[in-house]
Amino acid sequence: MKTEQRKWTKENEWQKVSDNNLKDLAQLVFLFGDTTLLKDVNIFKEIKSFYPNACIISGSTAGEIIGTEVLDGSLVVTGVYFNNTPLMCAKTKIARMEDSLKAGEDLAKALAKEGLKHVMVLSDGLHVNGTKLVNGLTSILPKSVAVTGGLTGDQDRFSETVVGLDGPAEPDTIAVVGFYGDSIKIGYGSMGGWDPFGPERLVTKASANVLYELDGKSALELYKRYLGDQAKGLPASGLLFPLSLRREGKETGLVRTILSIDEKEGSMTFAGDVPEGYYVRLMKANFERLVDGAEGAANMSNVPFSTSHPDLAILISCVGRKLVLKQRVEEEVERVREVLGNTTAMSGFYSYGEICPVTPTEKQCELHNQTMTITTFSEN
Repeated sequence: MKTEQRKWTKENEWQKVSDNNLKDLAQLVFLFGDTTLLKDVNIFKEIKSFYPNACIISGSTAGEIIGTEVLDGSLVVTGVYFNNTPLMCAKTKIARMEDSLKAGEDLAKALAKEGLKHVMVLSDGLHVNGTKLVNGLTSILPKSVAVTGGLTGDQDRFSETVVGLDGPAEPDTIAVVGFYGDSIKIGYGSMGGWDPFGPERLVTKASANVLYELDGKSALELYKRYLGDQAKGLPASGLLFPLSLRREGKETGLVRTILSIDEKEGSMTFAGDVPEGYYVRLMKANFERLVDGAEGAANMSNVPFSTSHPDLAILISCVGRKLVLKQRVEEEVERVREVLGNTTAMSGFYSYGEICPVTPTEKQCELHNQTMTITTFSEN
């Protein structure tokens, strides 16, 4: 397995970060970047000229990661050559958020099942219910196949997110890559680092990923009361105060962040489901724990490589973490580098949601928010 990387910035245009002369050899390209740039036909043609035989999967971001750099308004490109790992790619369009389950099912059906080892997914970040998408994928895929990936971003604008597969990126799109055979070795890990505060409240009225009431009261009004002056910045300010979500009888659960609010309905729409009967609690940032969480995710993703280091790591971290860490955001990426080592090519993006199993020994994946999620690759 070989990789090479390049980046485009407005100041310097294209720069090579590493070079293995992959041009015609690369079978897969990960492309992350600014929404407008990814939609540009001429830019796509230019990237295709770099890697004419590769499947190019792309996603918009709330910040691009390459090595230990975190960029904005750029493009980061990672070309990958596999010695003996067949690939299969597929995409679908989604008209309504209510079609998220079917979209996942359709994508899973499009992938051949024999020899399938792992699936990566990039999804529109605004018009897809991530929980339903994951459920659709896992209901069709073999139980032995894990899924990782994320919901694409658009800085903190929440205006338009795009995904592409072998063409300029488009809104309302979901794409997957399947990895096949016994040569591929893949690890994954996901951790957060937020502290809960305030009382726990019961979800008394909700529909899928739309939350209406907590403890019988307007969820939006309660949330605004906790946010105080920062409520004026919703939904973006909600990234700083996610909700922890747990089922009765469970000590831990998932984290959910807001995608949009409806003042008339008094509701909040989240990236994934918030089921009735679950308990939620507000969370706030703890800087050191966020960075420690990135290190924990790296350690989890490194489990299959105990005597070596992975060749490639795709990092998907939540935009909420970036907003909290601000000018120190590269510290979480640097902590990942310390774990994975200097020989691992690193790329990725800041997202509106992350998809990964809860532990490195599980295959059943979940939609997460506010985590650093890492997928690592190597070949035997």
